[in-house]
Amino acid sequence: MFLLFTSTVGIVFAQAVPDDNQPIFDDKLLIEGYAAKLAATSKDVILAMINDDTLVPYRKTAALRVFRTRFAYQIVTGERSTVERMFLRQLEAATSVYVQIELMHCLVTLDRYRYFEAMVPALIQKIDHYDSTASEMAYESILDINESGTQRAREARIEFNTLRKIFFLIRKKLEASDPFDSRIKSKLDLLKWSIKVLGTDELKNLPSEVISLM
Repeated sequence: MFLLFTSTVGIVFAQAVPDDNQPIFDDKLLIEGYAAKLAATSKDVILAMINDDTLVPYRKTAALRVFRTRFAYQIVTGERSTVERMFLRQLEAATSVYVQIELMHCLVTLDRYRYFEAMVPALIQKIDHYDSTASEMAYESILDINESGTQRAREARIEFNTLRKIFFLIRKKLEASDPFDSRIKSKLDLLKWSIKVLGTDELKNLPSEVISLM
């Protein structure tokens, strides 16, 4: 933070100018704020908001979150296919990473067996996003998906294989990396979850650089 000084009619004014590394607003708080305002909104209005291509990303992300937490498990079979098609169309067109993450999370919630294999690896990739809010959202989405399941081996295998490939690609960088880096720690936490389900024999399939971090 620094001060910018200007002079008008002999009077000096000091104006605070934000540092380049200091966010002017908090994306996470904006999304949470919109979600709180939409908490009592009806399902039909929420779906209309999600389907509105002109809606600002923060509000659409919030609407998706409200749908997922309040309505996703109430959708009947006939309605589900219509909602899924809408979400898939929105995902194809989405340019906001926040909207993309919430759409993927919603699709897995709607039909876990159909969408887990495609969406969860994509969410794992989003953990490495440069935007810390997006990275945290992706990690928390996978945690929620894992916690809401029954730790099925099929799902754990999908996560393990995705993470193993990622770690093999970056294994040379791991030696010099900070083990407390949030993105590395998030992926390691998910890796530990998958090994807990699959068994410790899977450790032999990991690069040694990962073993030392675990």
